[in-house]
Amino acid sequence: MKNIVYFNIGDKMNYPNGIKKGNDNKYITYKNRGMTLENDLNQTNQYYIDNDIAYIYKKPTPIKVVKADYNTNGRVIKEAYYSEPSTTDYNGIYKGYYIDYEAKETKNKSYFPLSNIHAHQITHLRHIENSKGISFLIVRFTSLNLTYLLPTKDFLNYIDNNKKSTIPISYFESYGYLIKEKYIKRIDYLEIVDKIWRLS
Repeated sequence: MKNIVYFNIGDKMNYPNGIKKGNDNKYITYKNRGMTLENDLNQTNQYYIDNDIAYIYKKPTPIKVVKADYNTNGRVIKEAYYSEPSTTDYNGIYKGYYIDYEAKETKNKSYFPLSNIHAHQITHLRHIENSKGISFLIVRFTSLNLTYLLPTKDFLNYIDNNKKSTIPISYFESYGYLIKEKYIKRIDYLEIVDKIWRLS
């Protein structure tokens, strides 16, 4: 059975990431502390765009509109369903390189459940890795307020050689890269991408 998504009257779907561009969102203030990983990444990506550093966007989930109304503001979606599974959360270009990554959060303090990642997402990351693209996972352990970047090759190495249903945090500590939160560039993951892939 297909999932039905209901939208309130007046809801608008923005592409690509739903963030308004302007002075209000250009700089991050202390009121944004404790935001979700997705919001932090969207803010960071907007900073990259505003400063002509990279063009990385959240992928819109493909939907099929079932019912819509028209008013002075245009078409308003009232009912829709997901038409196909999405791949990963974000993709774009940086210094001429294709970047693709998945972002996940877990409340667990000692491991990351692999059930959080779907088989088609793993297949997609494997394709990007085999095609020499830059791909990785960004995982936030929310209870610890720790965020790691784990390169796809290390992620695949773990799942290909372990039958466990979780990845222990010790694996992130050994093979991942801790992303320190900043004030303006909230989750500056490209700083780590430069180091891992030696981009100049």
